[in-house]
Amino acid sequence: MTTPDHQPPAPDPAYKDRVYRSPSGIAGGVLLLAIVGWLGIDALVTGEGRTPWVALATLLVLVPLVAAFTVRPAVYANEQRLRVRNPFRVITLPWGTVETFRSGYSNEVFDTAGTKYQVWAVPVSLRARKRAARKEAKEARADAPGARRTRSPHPAPVAEGPVRAQGDQIIDELRELLEARGKDPRAQGEVSLRWAYEVMAPAAAGAVLLAILLSFG
Repeated sequence: MTTPDHQPPAPDPAYKDRVYRSPSGIAGGVLLLAIVGWLGIDALVTGEGRTPWVALATLLVLVPLVAAFTVRPAVYANEQRLRVRNPFRVITLPWGTVETFRSGYSNEVFDTAGTKYQVWAVPVSLRARKRAARKEAKEARADAPGARRTRSPHPAPVAEGPVRAQGDQIIDELRELLEARGKDPRAQGEVSLRWAYEVMAPAAAGAVLLAILLSFG
């Protein structure tokens, strides 16, 4: 008689991270990295004299910085904590340490000590807000008593609730998680910060090398 192999237990889906990123930021970053890489590699291969060294130093500076501000930012949220990955820092906030979110010209999270952290991965788009406001006003006028209605063979789906820009929707979801999990004993702890040395070290090395090359030019 054989016994089935022991399989590791599946992770609890309640604690799986929700990941929020900026698709437009990632797309722009990939495009910039492709352009910088193409120009830099071409200079490394075909350049003469100091040109390959200058190209190498420039790549060391630009590639980490472009990736840090476009591809790297992300927000991870689960039932216990919020983790904000910004260009140069990673901030981990148990829900019990989060005081509130603020959405103005940028999205920010405040901890209970009053410290503010910017949420780079969820940028504010004033254009998207205006577009959402126009759409909401248009739907309100269409639903008003006495409004003229035209029949369409393919009616557009009606949004439930107020129309919101994507960044504002994400902040609304994070506020709901904060309200639901802020008092949970498993969501308590201390705020932790980690500097992104994997980004800062190569950029600093490239800057030093580039400064040396240019100073002896």
